[in-house]
Amino acid sequence: MKEQEVILEILGMHCPACAQRIENSLSKIDGITEAKVNFASKEAIVRFNLDKINISKIKASIKRAGYEAVEEEDFSVERRREALKRKLLLFFTGLALTIPIVVITYFLVFPGKNLLLLVLTTPVQFIVGWHFYKGAYNSLKNRFADMNVLVALSASAAYFYSLFSTFFIDGVVFYESSAIVITTITLGMLLEEMAVEKTGESIKKLMELQPKTAIVMQDGGEKEVSVEEVEVGNIVIIKPGGKIPVDGIVVNGHSFIDESMITGESIPVEKNVGDTVFSGTVNEAGTLKFKAVKVGKETTLAQIVRLTREVQASKAPIQRLADRVVNFFVPIVIVIAVGAFTIWFSVFQNRTLALTTLVSVLVIACPCALGIATPTAIMIGVGKGAENGILIKNSEVLEVVKELDTVVFDKTGTLTRGELEVTDVVTDDKRKLLRVAAVAEKRSEHPVGEAVLKKAESEGISIPEPDSFEALPGLGVATRFRGMDILLGNQTLMRNRKVAIGKLEEYIEKLEMEGKTVLIVAVDGKAVGLLAVSDTIKDYSKEAVKMLQEMGLKVIMLTGDTKRTAEAIARQLGINEVMAEVLPAEKVEEIRRLQSEGRFVTMVGDGINDAPAITQANVGIAIGGGTDIAMEAGDIVLVKDDPRDVAVSIKLSKKTLQKIKQNLFWAFFYNMLTIPLAAGILYPSLGILVRPEIAAVTMILSDITVVGNSILLKRWKS
Repeated sequence: MKEQEVILEILGMHCPACAQRIENSLSKIDGITEAKVNFASKEAIVRFNLDKINISKIKASIKRAGYEAVEEEDFSVERRREALKRKLLLFFTGLALTIPIVVITYFLVFPGKNLLLLVLTTPVQFIVGWHFYKGAYNSLKNRFADMNVLVALSASAAYFYSLFSTFFIDGVVFYESSAIVITTITLGMLLEEMAVEKTGESIKKLMELQPKTAIVMQDGGEKEVSVEEVEVGNIVIIKPGGKIPVDGIVVNGHSFIDESMITGESIPVEKNVGDTVFSGTVNEAGTLKFKAVKVGKETTLAQIVRLTREVQASKAPIQRLADRVVNFFVPIVIVIAVGAFTIWFSVFQNRTLALTTLVSVLVIACPCALGIATPTAIMIGVGKGAENGILIKNSEVLEVVKELDTVVFDKTGTLTRGELEVTDVVTDDKRKLLRVAAVAEKRSEHPVGEAVLKKAESEGISIPEPDSFEALPGLGVATRFRGMDILLGNQTLMRNRKVAIGKLEEYIEKLEMEGKTVLIVAVDGKAVGLLAVSDTIKDYSKEAVKMLQEMGLKVIMLTGDTKRTAEAIARQLGINEVMAEVLPAEKVEEIRRLQSEGRFVTMVGDGINDAPAITQANVGIAIGGGTDIAMEAGDIVLVKDDPRDVAVSIKLSKKTLQKIKQNLFWAFFYNMLTIPLAAGILYPSLGILVRPEIAAVTMILSDITVVGNSILLKRWKS
């Protein structure tokens, strides 16, 4: 099956119900495997089988639903601005006509008053309000009821009753109600759209990081090309102050790169030959040449944008519940409105109040607040994470995180650097011992030997070639150099070669208790010193463990190391529970065992060796250091190689869920409180609420409250 993905900009959406309607329509089409439509970003992400359907047919389907679709490369800021200008023109046209309608209705009396009101109201009803009628038609055509249906019904009821009163009966007219409802809700939609636009700023900022051009080496010279023309293997030149166009490996030069836009890390990162650079980051100092290794949609920046878009378009279980409520909500509201009309008209013989309650209930109950409660919070929460190098790949994780009680860390590469390092040198002459040890290990391919050589080189020690070299598996190495016999290895090697350790034994015991590998150095049969080698703890691992423990979470370390080594590192980190000597294939079984004990587990690992365990956990967190993001198994990917972000990601997820719940509470509370009042349950004491214009303003305030509450999430700090 040839599966393809397309991102489409959707024009003409007025509320979250529009997005749901398009999504439902696309999901029913044979060949479309998945469709996610996001009202806040005005985007649809569609996966489809190219053998069964193409992009043109997808666009045609969206058009049949009453909307227009534009492909990603045709996205246009100008187009959005033009659409906004048209909406503003409609609003001001409505306002210019509504003001005199209100003044004439409430303050003037003269012959032909109703006819003049009819003339002024008709353009508002059918020009300014045309998009409500169009939306209602498309909704009903697709067997769906949304805000457009309610507005069209309420405004039409007021307008056509007034029209009937003007020509056929001597009754009260409600032209001002119709005009105020349409103009006010048009304004509300404008305000809501502008507010919702703010929730998608993180994606826009990320997309703007991608430079349009790149300078590449071509035919012995430099040539500026569009970023789309850069190919894997090209040598790209980046000058001071320039944005890096694609991911690559530095082949020449030295500089400092500002990676804050990708990782959230404010301190520029030093780059030398062999280091990786990422698209969208800024070169601060020297000129660099680098080999392009990932271009186009494969770059780290492109993957971050794609993952962030996908989760913002996805629906958390709590959102699906809200969608189901909205589906039933509109028909229920219509029943309540008709019921209120019938009671006031038939029982109380109050024709004016009957029509007023009908219109007010229909207006005040528009379900926009319910529809945008979840997506606006997710847009900002997920965007906030992306800005700080935390990629929440699945919106469902937001609801699962609150249940977590146990965090399991893989040790190597997660809590520790994953590289052996010489941590201690025990001798009278450090430089001399390091030189002797480095000569002994010069021809070794063992990671311990690499650590010794790296330490000697960092001290500026020259390392000559040994005269002979012998690797002794499980013991160490034996080397001859300028007449000296050098041994470097463990206690067993020294016992086998009858080398007395003497006073060094107490140091060996102490270092081994700290979980370090001890190397004894002997020259001509005499022990002259010790080197201790260890996989060192990352700078912020201890702080990360403490943060999680302060959140009430149990922290466990999972490793293949020996129990003694693992417990020594755990003590340094403040971790009380260790699962040691666990083979990579056994890690997933350990996670299952914890889950069988009733624990809700998050597994934190590098996303490669730990992928099965990360997938098995209730929440998987991949700490990837910014590479191969799309390949990681986690529900959450940490771009920075910083274990503190585990706690930050959990806090952010909980805060986002809290905002969703607050939004849904206010949306439900608002409707439960205002619908009965609009129906006249407390009339006449609160009769002011039984007015269409008041209902329209109140409905708009509920939408703005929900969006505003979501925007407050932008101020969140870990």
